[in-house]
Amino acid sequence: MTLSDIADGLEVTTRQRDRGVATVDDTGDLRERLAEFAADLPCDGRAAATIIEGHTSGKAVGESARAAGVAPMTAAKTLHLLGFEGVSPLTPEAHGILRDWLSADLSRADAETLTGASETEFALATFVETHDPIPGGHEAVESALASDGDARISKRDGLAEAMSSPNDLL
Repeated sequence: MTLSDIADGLEVTTRQRDRGVATVDDTGDLRERLAEFAADLPCDGRAAATIIEGHTSGKAVGESARAAGVAPMTAAKTLHLLGFEGVSPLTPEAHGILRDWLSADLSRADAETLTGASETEFALATFVETHDPIPGGHEAVESALASDGDARISKRDGLAEAMSSPNDLL
C-alpha cells in the first residue's frame, strides 16, 4: 500500500466545526451518595467529595484538604469515617500504647512520649481509635467511584499484576 492509497478519499477543508468545550462532571453521583452521611461527617458533602477525589488520585491529605477548603485534620477524619485505611500516623505498636492510655493504664504524657507522636498526630490517632467508620460509607464511595468509571481505580487494577512488592525483591 502506498501513501497515495492511504490518502485516497481525504479532503482538506478550510473551516473546522466548533464542537464546544467537552465537560466531564464525575462528582455529582459521589456528592449525592455522600448526602446521606453528611450529618455524620465533619464537613459538608462538597468538601468530602473533593477530599475523596484528591485522595484517590494520589494527593496528600493536606493538599486535598486545601482544595476542599478545610483543615487537614478534618480531611483525615472524613477519610477515616468513610472507611479509608492508613489515615492514622501511628504504627501498630504505637496504637497499642494509645489503647493503654485510653484504658487508663498510662498517663497521656507517657503515652505521647512512648509513641513519639506530635500532639496533632496523637489527637488524630485518638480519633481513629475511638471512632468507627460510618457503616456503609466506604461501600457508597466505592460504588460512586466505580459507577462514574473512575480511571484512577481501573488504572491501578489494570496494572496490579505489573507492580511488584518489596517481598518480590527477596
